[in-house]
Amino acid sequence: MTDLTALFTDLVRLETRLYNVLDARLKAEHDLPLGQFEFLRFISAHGTTRVFDLARELAITVGATSKAVDRMESAGRVRRTANPDDRRSSLVELTPEGARALAAAAPAVEAELDRWIGSVLPTRLLDQLATGLSTLRQHAELDNRT
Repeated sequence: MTDLTALFTDLVRLETRLYNVLDARLKAEHDLPLGQFEFLRFISAHGTTRVFDLARELAITVGATSKAVDRMESAGRVRRTANPDDRRSSLVELTPEGARALAAAAPAVEAELDRWIGSVLPTRLLDQLATGLSTLRQHAELDNRT
């Protein structure tokens, strides 16, 4: 039987080490923190998005998200505009500089992920891990909405 506490410990320690490595590389090579990379990826995939949607996706508060958007806006990577459908919220979109930063940083992220995960696990196990983690994340997100 799998020791779930040990599994949790392994998952958290791996995530911490991997996050730190990716963050350090992106900052050094692209002057882009990993957190901002994640924001840019989500915005790129969804087009214009609300601050609330970013917060929900990244599992952080709206206040923290708004501050992060402020920093990205100051760096010229995103543009925030009033939401015409809801004056209580704002919309965020990538600027050309944000799209360029994302495109430049993505290969470094992919290279590190391949080094840390893709080159270590056989394809079959990697596919199973991806499916299992996706299932757990979906369950956690559904559970968190109640």
